[in-house]
Amino acid sequence: MTRSVTVRVPAKVNVQLAVGGLRPDGFHDLANVFLAVGLYDEVTATPADDLRITVSGADAHLVPLDRANLAARAALALAARHGVEPRVHLHIDKDIPVAGGMAGGSADAAGALVACDALWGTAASRAELLEICAELGSDVPFSLVGGAALGRGRGELLTPLETGGAFHWAFAVAEGGLSTPAVYRECDRLRAADGQGATVDDVPDPEPSAALLEALRTADVSALAVAVTNDLQPAALSLRPALAETLRAGTDAGALAALVSGSGPTCAFLAEDAEAAAAVAKALAASGTCGAVRVATGPAAGAAVVRSAG
Repeated sequence: MTRSVTVRVPAKVNVQLAVGGLRPDGFHDLANVFLAVGLYDEVTATPADDLRITVSGADAHLVPLDRANLAARAALALAARHGVEPRVHLHIDKDIPVAGGMAGGSADAAGALVACDALWGTAASRAELLEICAELGSDVPFSLVGGAALGRGRGELLTPLETGGAFHWAFAVAEGGLSTPAVYRECDRLRAADGQGATVDDVPDPEPSAALLEALRTADVSALAVAVTNDLQPAALSLRPALAETLRAGTDAGALAALVSGSGPTCAFLAEDAEAAAAVAKALAASGTCGAVRVATGPAAGAAVVRSAG
């Protein structure tokens, strides 16, 4: 009998996040180009008397330990489908920023799903796992898949993308998080205030950038730098104006591109190579404009079992 399964799952950066208008159901259609990067959480599942969550690592105190945690919800969803009692201890070792726009909670959900599937021997198909992921949240399917992908719908309808090589990044982690729903609400407010309107009737359907997809395919870092965009960035900057200083500090340090990652507040800086990414990170750390600074390379593999004990 398997006694312990550990799954490693990556963070993501959105190299393009095109946001459509507000739908009647409260969501937005997206053209969301995901790139998984080598910052990882690890989720370990072991048998227990009841469902229990523990967390260690960076900002562990910010992670909920009840059934509101996406990892717990993933375990419950898989158990319900297969008639299994969700008696599992999920330990999350955090290295992805919490509420930082890098899909840390979504990563934990995907990690828990893969870990519980292996622990319980439910043998869920890839399609079933992706279906559960989509039920849990817009970013969760990509956390399972990794690599690079275009997300349509709310971001959960994935098309894998070809990448021709590695891209090097520095990430500036802000003090405190930003609520994703709050950032989307602010995006809608800013659009309405600007006079363009905020609903699906007002905003063009979001489409991926052909130039950006080609830059990923050919590993053209200069072309990617020109093409990266994030429609949520104005909203994140409105809610957290100090992020503008962080973006400026990274650009001044030689980053080829600077953008808020997803709904923020983590800022992402694309660099020419690993040496340049390290130099940008060093300058950001000295700038006083952010908290922790990290470097990572993408694309990275999706959720995968890294340890299993019988």
